[in-house]
Amino acid sequence: MKREILTYPHPVLAEKAKPVAEITDEVRRLAEDMAETMYADKGVGLAAPQVGESVCLIVVDVTDDDGAYQGLMTLVNPEIVSREGEVESEEGCLSVPSARYTVRRAERVTVRGTDLDGKEVAVEADELLAICLQHEIDHLDGKIILDYQSRLKRALYDKKVKKWEKTRKN
Repeated sequence: MKREILTYPHPVLAEKAKPVAEITDEVRRLAEDMAETMYADKGVGLAAPQVGESVCLIVVDVTDDDGAYQGLMTLVNPEIVSREGEVESEEGCLSVPSARYTVRRAERVTVRGTDLDGKEVAVEADELLAICLQHEIDHLDGKIILDYQSRLKRALYDKKVKKWEKTRKN
């Protein structure tokens, strides 16, 4: 089932998500819903807080037209265990609509978590996959791409949001 994606400044997006204690059918359903939502909105990653569930669960699919990468990846309680290098990239976010910002991140990461069968998984990533994993894990820590921007850029985006809200009310 496709879910609504929460957008900034929704308070859930600023909360630290809670670890998933047990992988239940409910967690598996949430992961399915998140994947469906991500694909429907043409994203490459989605974290549970973005659909209003403050738990540590992400889905990612950065498969390109050449079939690089492995397709849909679901990680429960993911954490970055190592970082190497540094890279700047332009990122967008489904929860920060109509915005793209440059963000500095690690060039390569190793992420550990579990899959939906409860098996421990380690993912060594670089390029777009590394960026996407860091972006989604940020959501679990209550961080969004605006948190990496200057006060001026954030204020300009806040002004846009207020204008959109005013337009929606009329």
